[in-house]
Amino acid sequence: MRVLIVNTSETAGGAAVAARRLLAALQHHGVKASMLVRDKQSSSPAVLALPHQQWQQWHFLWERLRICLALHLDRTHLFKVDTATGGTDITRLDEFRQADIVHLHWVNQGMLSLGDIARIVRSGKPVVWTMHDAWPATGICHLTMGCQHFKSRCGHCPLLPGGGSATDLSARTWRRKQALYADSGIHFVACSRWLEGEARQSALLAHQHLTSIPNPIDTRLYSPGDGSERQRLGLPGGKRLLLFVSQRVDDIYKGMDQLAEACRLMADSHPDTRQTTALLIMGGHAEQVAATGRLPYEVIPLGYVNDERRKVDIYRAADAFVLPSLSENLPNTIMEAMACGTPAVAFRVGGIPEMVEHRRTGYLAQLRSAADLAAGLHHVLYEADRQAMSRACVAKVQHTWGERQVALRYIELYNEALAMKHYL
Repeated sequence: MRVLIVNTSETAGGAAVAARRLLAALQHHGVKASMLVRDKQSSSPAVLALPHQQWQQWHFLWERLRICLALHLDRTHLFKVDTATGGTDITRLDEFRQADIVHLHWVNQGMLSLGDIARIVRSGKPVVWTMHDAWPATGICHLTMGCQHFKSRCGHCPLLPGGGSATDLSARTWRRKQALYADSGIHFVACSRWLEGEARQSALLAHQHLTSIPNPIDTRLYSPGDGSERQRLGLPGGKRLLLFVSQRVDDIYKGMDQLAEACRLMADSHPDTRQTTALLIMGGHAEQVAATGRLPYEVIPLGYVNDERRKVDIYRAADAFVLPSLSENLPNTIMEAMACGTPAVAFRVGGIPEMVEHRRTGYLAQLRSAADLAAGLHHVLYEADRQAMSRACVAKVQHTWGERQVALRYIELYNEALAMKHYL
């Protein structure tokens, strides 16, 4: 069986990380898998870049320009929506022709247009599409953030100027997706049971094949350490270390405002923690956030970390991981932290309750409640049995998201998709 995984980027973003890990998991279990991307960052022979890179940039810029015009030149929501009007016809590539299964992941921002996906469907090859956010189930948005329009028909989009209209960009894109999905036979996969539940409410996916399979993780790499990590990283040994990770730590949806308020509340309620707690911030713009002085604890900005082994050491060095996101699917960062034996504190939102078991592998706080988040931070850092929580985290990851478990579920789905194509 030959599987072609298609994703916009090889390494940037959670979908890229998940797709690349699935590539490795499939290869480790006998599947001839390769990955096709617009943005290739490694020298891996299994990862292939689209040809004619200058055209890829043009597709991206042209689509952004059209979206920007629809937004009346307001950039506030420029990257919160996608229309898939520009992309590359990959059906002409040898890698596509050799594939038995075409597995789409996150293909926005000029990778594939809806027309390109239609050509893939018409090729007759079985198509699996893993949803890393809500975009395949909505008109143009990646995060619904409480909007219910996708359950019936998009239009009057709150992300568009004046709340959009019945025939706005979201409505037009919705109709194009509706035409694409009709009799397509696409097998949609949600990364979490929560996203599967959301997708099942979409009128677009009402009659489509839909299931949920989590993302995998390499538990040989992401695993507990030996206690030498702090010294190796030059981190303070006498403090409780709280770790916050995001691709962009100042992203409003990642909850830095809520985290800053929770830390203030914890410091006010437990003044002794001001001297015994430090916050590690890993990700883009970490230094700027640290420089604001909003946090009552020592802040150690680590910046964006590309080296995976260094990243593992950072997870191992932390006493607790915090992700106060306001919207999430199945975050890789929580999975990575737990695999290293580090319990997580997060809001009860999206697919996170499928990962964090309250007071067993971490703490689930009420959404947007800084007070409950503060209580969770103190519980995990200062009250809970750290060793018991660590063991529970590792066991949960190995049982649920190990490479073998996830790869076998996808292989079963691929065989089902192939069988259905042959039957039809």
